[in-house]
Amino acid sequence: MGGAAVTGVAGYALGRRDEPEPPAEEKPAAADPKYRSRPDLNTLPDVTITTAATGTVAGSIFLTPASGTGLWGPLVVDEQGSPVWFKKVPDPATVAIDLKAQTYRGKPVLTWWEGTIGGTGGQGVGQGEFVIADQSYREITRVRAAGTEQADQHDLVITPRNTALFWVYDPIPYDLSALGGPEDGVLHDGVIQEIDIATGRKVFEWRSSDHVKLDESYAPRPVGDSEHLPYDYFHANSVGLAADGNIIASARHTWTVYKIDRRSGEIIWRIGGKKSDFAVDERTKFSWQHDFRQRRDGSYGLFDNGAGVTKEKEYSRGVVFKVDEAAKRVTFVAEYVHPDRLSAPTQGSFRELADGGSFIGWGQMPHFTEHNADGSVRLAGHLPLDNQSYRAYKAEWAGTPSDQPALGLRVDGSNVIVSASWNGASRVARWRARWGTQPGALSGGTVEQARTGFETTLTVAGLPEYVVAEALDANGNVLGSSSAIPVRV
Repeated sequence: MGGAAVTGVAGYALGRRDEPEPPAEEKPAAADPKYRSRPDLNTLPDVTITTAATGTVAGSIFLTPASGTGLWGPLVVDEQGSPVWFKKVPDPATVAIDLKAQTYRGKPVLTWWEGTIGGTGGQGVGQGEFVIADQSYREITRVRAAGTEQADQHDLVITPRNTALFWVYDPIPYDLSALGGPEDGVLHDGVIQEIDIATGRKVFEWRSSDHVKLDESYAPRPVGDSEHLPYDYFHANSVGLAADGNIIASARHTWTVYKIDRRSGEIIWRIGGKKSDFAVDERTKFSWQHDFRQRRDGSYGLFDNGAGVTKEKEYSRGVVFKVDEAAKRVTFVAEYVHPDRLSAPTQGSFRELADGGSFIGWGQMPHFTEHNADGSVRLAGHLPLDNQSYRAYKAEWAGTPSDQPALGLRVDGSNVIVSASWNGASRVARWRARWGTQPGALSGGTVEQARTGFETTLTVAGLPEYVVAEALDANGNVLGSSSAIPVRV
């Protein structure tokens, strides 16, 4: 987003249209805007940090808040919860999901999904596409599903060969009479597509209906007036690569994670669920899970919701386990739990950090936590409690926006209050205000202030004609400058 205010932001009107306006003296005083330099972001939800310990890994926190404000989109915040970058979802999309930092063609990028979400039985099914943006937040390309279907929101992984792995929920005709359903029923088939990002060419496809039978599902089929809606028996929600290059995937409704041969598409093994190929110890057993990944030491981790259509555990958790493929055995390693023993019936993420710690997004519960390797919490925070974020991540990110810093001015008696911000800039350490009688002759003086979150305020003594704000890095170098704005009394 640029430095100019964005118009058309949705909001809520309070009161009846036919009510007379109160007399001027009875109108409440307008509250000070949250961000005078970016009034279009005033309804951006606050991120609260509740635990801030030492020893956290360097990085920003990646969220996709969904709330009643209508201001939805990818959001990056720092460890203090202050926004670093936000982009409103453009129409006609309604939701942004799964913002994360990845690598494409050897360069850092941001990826997220945009679209609309529906589904049956309260389970989210997406119709949309993925966005890939560079470090200046310029869109590089969009990743779309091959064929007539649209990409589901649950995951996007950019592979080392610059392809994209993601899911498509494909409604197909299916005879459900064996389950007591209609012969002319509909099944949501979980489809993995691998697309060459540069060309859009499909290089691999896998269908759950070819490999996973309906009797593996724990999800009830739609009944009554809804029996012809798609039966979401599988509900795929993560896809990625194992260390050996094969595909690993998670299906929430079968309580199973899968390893899939990347060439043949055959299932190498199942863990969990009704047809597990491995013996799973009691401490590892999971249900309604999300975000299955292999960790650097060869172990595996996932977000064990423990709740969904049914509640199987009192609390959700991140769980790590070892897989002995030769002995067909799964062994518990560790679990990571929120201090409040949160139960997240939907969504969630669990990722390893560079130092061996882990970062958890608690999905439907709008919390995130950073854990030491021993499970103790070293950072915790949350969005407003009426929000949610499908996943939450932490990673290093260097943003260099291509637009100018934004500037807001307010006259306060005989002084000017300068509000400065730069959406997406990650290296700003200080702000400097300069002023003068003309835009090209700002020699009236300067004042500096250390950055204090998304927006920093500085006080200019007197009432100059023009003011400009400059963003400085830690060495005092100018990273960017706003336009010169006239002071209006």
